Amino acid sequence: MCGIVGYTGARPVKDILIEGLTRLEYRGYDSAGIAVEQDGALRVVHCKGKVSGLARLVEPLDLAGTCGIGHTRWATHGRPSEANAHPHTSCDGHVAVVHNGIIENFAELREELEARGHAFSSETDTEVVAHLVEEAYAESRDLLEAVREATERLIGAYAVAVISDQEPGTVVAARKDSPLVVGLADDGAYVASDIIAMIDATRDVAVLADGDFAKLEPSGATFFNVRGEAYEPEVTHVDWDLDVAEKGGYPDFMMKEIHEQPRVIRDTLAGRLVNGALSIDELDLSPEELNLIDRVCVIACGTSYHAGLIAKNLIEGWARSPCEVEAASEFRYRNPIITPSTLVVAVSQSGETADTLAAIRDARVKGAKVFGITNVVGSPVARESDGVIYTKANKEIAVASTKSFLGQVVSLTLLAMLLAQAKGKLKTNQVHLLFHELADTAEQVERILADTAAITQAARACKDASSALFVGRGMGAAIACEGALKLKEISYLHAEAYPAGEMKHGPIALIDEGFPVIAVATKSPVYDKLVSNLQEAKARGAMIVAVATEGDEDIRAHADHVVYIPKVRDAFSAVTASVPLQLVARAIAVERGCDVDQPRNLAKSVTVE
Repeated sequence: MCGIVGYTGARPVKDILIEGLTRLEYRGYDSAGIAVEQDGALRVVHCKGKVSGLARLVEPLDLAGTCGIGHTRWATHGRPSEANAHPHTSCDGHVAVVHNGIIENFAELREELEARGHAFSSETDTEVVAHLVEEAYAESRDLLEAVREATERLIGAYAVAVISDQEPGTVVAARKDSPLVVGLADDGAYVASDIIAMIDATRDVAVLADGDFAKLEPSGATFFNVRGEAYEPEVTHVDWDLDVAEKGGYPDFMMKEIHEQPRVIRDTLAGRLVNGALSIDELDLSPEELNLIDRVCVIACGTSYHAGLIAKNLIEGWARSPCEVEAASEFRYRNPIITPSTLVVAVSQSGETADTLAAIRDARVKGAKVFGITNVVGSPVARESDGVIYTKANKEIAVASTKSFLGQVVSLTLLAMLLAQAKGKLKTNQVHLLFHELADTAEQVERILADTAAITQAARACKDASSALFVGRGMGAAIACEGALKLKEISYLHAEAYPAGEMKHGPIALIDEGFPVIAVATKSPVYDKLVSNLQEAKARGAMIVAVATEGDEDIRAHADHVVYIPKVRDAFSAVTASVPLQLVARAIAVERGCDVDQPRNLAKSVTVE
């Protein structure tokens, strides 16, 4: 969602803030701003639009201060505008605040503050924090204490960084249900919502725990728990290289990350087959406990939800255990049936997704074991789950997830195999065979990426359409859902996904001459049924793009464009068939002149409900 960066130390802060905000652009945003403490006053600059526009505003200004905070905003309360851009300041101008999350009781707080004479200059929920800190500071004359008192009034999720010209050189940070990390360096102290914002300056970071505070000064940072007691945090040394945040010669991050998927498959599978049997020690459940699991519930949002749909097919097919896939945003509001014998699997690329975190907490209250699948070490989903598989995708910059999705699919496939192994539904030799076939998909994805000419042709044929229909049957129906989402996200071309057999129950009314129907038509037990559905669409003038299995020449009689992929077991078709759909979506978006890395209105990490 939004991005936070802050610094205090010996270096001029202006460039540190701009560079940090630039590194956070991948999260998605609509405005940006900074506040610098200098010469006994706060200087605030913010604007609607890109960080590059903010940099142009800041460049000619004499901002030589060494303490400041910055922010990129994704609008929740209040439209994207300069007035609503962070940082927000108090009435007296002595306090500046940046904030991620949502303050649910802001309307009530605003009404109270206005009744006491405070004047607001924005429509945001965040501005109440600045005024609350202002009031508390007037009493305590201590910025840390003032922030602590202010946050006690807040209901909802927040990560905040606060500065005041009354305490030069000090940044106070606090968090609840929204991530915040503190960087420790010889030249000062840093705070950010993501490690990448400070990676040039330091690799030593401490994750601020829920309800805790940090006081940053040029000499370092002091950490306090919710009771106000100082403590020594666990410091993590980040060992991934900066080049994961660079394009590496590709035209955009999305293309780079699509090409990284074979490595993600290999890394996610590394060390998972031990003495011929699957090993996922992180699950922290014995085979006997796994055998007692009578139901699996996957909770996720967006792309991760589609990974869950794929997992449902595998868990029910192999382990013969009922599996439900729930949109995390709906899960806790419908009083779901969860028991101690239910395994809840929470899937989140960022590990920050607010809806998924809320669902985890609800499931744990009901006594379920919760297992997380995420890409981010130490993320809230990882910390609040009983066990976790990391997808080994490394940093994903493009907003539309590709390599993280494939990592999730592979991880969920492992989980399905493990459950089947524990329940005796798959024998050791079967698990061994399946594992090696899954590992082979890395090479098969490389083959797909080596020849994309057919994908380019299909994309050019679709680029001027106003809508598209993605179809499949069986596993292909789940894959089609992800294909449609990718196209919507980055090309702004309306797309829907349906099980192919459902076309005649409504969606076929949309089809006229030249209407794109993109089909997952790989060889499977329902291949003949799928072909019949394509004939129905073709008879009504549809332009068919088929993702088909190598060697299938018969499909050419039913499709205008065919993208061939290597033959794999149907259970693993999601790994291979998803890749051409990613490439088709990207190619159409490029043809339409869209920014594939930062699509409009979207954010990489959705940390609000």
